[in-house]
Amino acid sequence: MSGNKFSIFSLFTIILYLLTACSYISEEERLIYVKPEPAKRMVLLEDFTGQKCVNCPKGTKIIEELQKTYGDSAFIAVGIHGGPLSFAGNAKYEGLSTDEGNKYFEHWGLEYQPVGLVNRHGAVNYTDWAAHIIEEMTRPAPLELTADATLDKGQLSIIVNAHGTDGTVEGKLQVWVVEDSITAMQMMPEGGVNTDYIHNHVLRATANGLWGDDFNVNEGEWVEKQLTFLPDAAWKPEHLSIVAFVYNTEGVLQATKTKLRIES
Repeated sequence: MSGNKFSIFSLFTIILYLLTACSYISEEERLIYVKPEPAKRMVLLEDFTGQKCVNCPKGTKIIEELQKTYGDSAFIAVGIHGGPLSFAGNAKYEGLSTDEGNKYFEHWGLEYQPVGLVNRHGAVNYTDWAAHIIEEMTRPAPLELTADATLDKGQLSIIVNAHGTDGTVEGKLQVWVVEDSITAMQMMPEGGVNTDYIHNHVLRATANGLWGDDFNVNEGEWVEKQLTFLPDAAWKPEHLSIVAFVYNTEGVLQATKTKLRIES
């Protein structure tokens, strides 16, 4: 009987000790923070091009080669038609120039075409795009970025999700609408005009203003942004995509691209 009493007493003592010991562990010590995995950087090339630019098809060939090598999982190109060699169109030919393209060209102080901004680290001649893009791919990004876009009854609904992976990001979120497979005239390097030239990743419009919206995300935090936009009825929905990117004074920090889902 005394042995049973001793066993019960011993068990009670052990439980009391464990409960008491737990009270000495602070809440901060119980939770171990795990830093998010580094995010892979998507590289954005803003290709300032024009239908009256005879060397611009050479830049397009470089983009096509890079896309074959890396795909949209690492490299995004956007053709921005603006500047003196862009074409606004006439009664005979469609023009791809946009007000946004002209404003961007002027803002960056560009002087010739084709020229590109690789993650907005200054103007780069098309012959040097590949080297700059490959270098940018090696740099981790401070956030992950995904987008979803749905076209329903003529209205485009866009959702952008961001996950902070390194420190605090403060900048702007920009969302663009781009279109592929546009048949329109293009002046060619060998001379003459190709009226059946296929233009891809053409900037059609900005979905949230010329410079986007203020955007912040902290490390470990998830942030969602929702936008709506009415695309031009002349654009072909099956060829439209959304390009979203976050940038600040350090350049483009992360980018993403997604095709539209067409509901009706």
